[in-house]
Amino acid sequence: MGLIEKLFAGLQYLLPHHLLSRLVHAFMRIRFAPVKNSQIALISSLVGVDWSEAKLQGASDYTCFNDFFTRELADGARAVDPEPKSFVSPCDGKISQCGRITTDRIVQAKGHHYSIRSLLANDPSALDFNNGFFHTIYLSPKDYHRVHMPFGGRLQRMIHIPGRLFSVAPYTVRQVPDLFARNERVVSLFETSHGPMAVVLVGAMLVSSMETVWSGIVTPPRGRKVTRGDWSRRDILLQKGEELGRFNMGSTVILLLPPSAVSSVEPNEPEDIVVMGQKLGRLC
Repeated sequence: MGLIEKLFAGLQYLLPHHLLSRLVHAFMRIRFAPVKNSQIALISSLVGVDWSEAKLQGASDYTCFNDFFTRELADGARAVDPEPKSFVSPCDGKISQCGRITTDRIVQAKGHHYSIRSLLANDPSALDFNNGFFHTIYLSPKDYHRVHMPFGGRLQRMIHIPGRLFSVAPYTVRQVPDLFARNERVVSLFETSHGPMAVVLVGAMLVSSMETVWSGIVTPPRGRKVTRGDWSRRDILLQKGEELGRFNMGSTVILLLPPSAVSSVEPNEPEDIVVMGQKLGRLC
């Protein structure tokens, strides 16, 4: 298994990540009904989408496959934990890793760590999260692909960091060093009543774009320079459970909290399945 993983991961170094993702971007936006209906029916069946949770129940209700992929859930499909001091999972998915941040280092997989500074492109806010807490959640193709607020906060800055687009499937995460700090990503930094909070959307192979509710589509277009936007004067206040953004194709969300914010965390382990709104821990 280890050798096969290494071969598949090694192959990705040779692939044209952005070209493949641009092709998928176009393919998933075909509006010709016979094609897009077939796409939705085939792929949803292959990956095991739970149609009972979707607000719109038929392939013909969606304008294209991407519209289906970022589908809205039916009322009541998710319950946001009501405890005032809880923080919750921002998305559906599987816990990749979680726990304490050791100074500047976050666990990527067994034997692999990466730095907060690299993840946040040397933003000064990286220091706030030293010795804090993190949750890394992997979204598979069958999952709900909208991202929500873990608890209430006011948007301060957004950073778009260009990079590679390695797959974030578990076998690649185990094999590619510093993967999350190498892939393209969108960092949203919030100020909360418990201190700063960072929600990082990590791009991946075939993730054709990422977007936020305040800025719309962030990628594409893609550039080579880090871009930092100051949103502190826009008074963008989002409450726990409100939509923050979405992936157009699957990827990973990383939640960062400072040590002073968290009083306890739920006993989650790698490979545990979580859903949006599920309690991850308690705030101080």
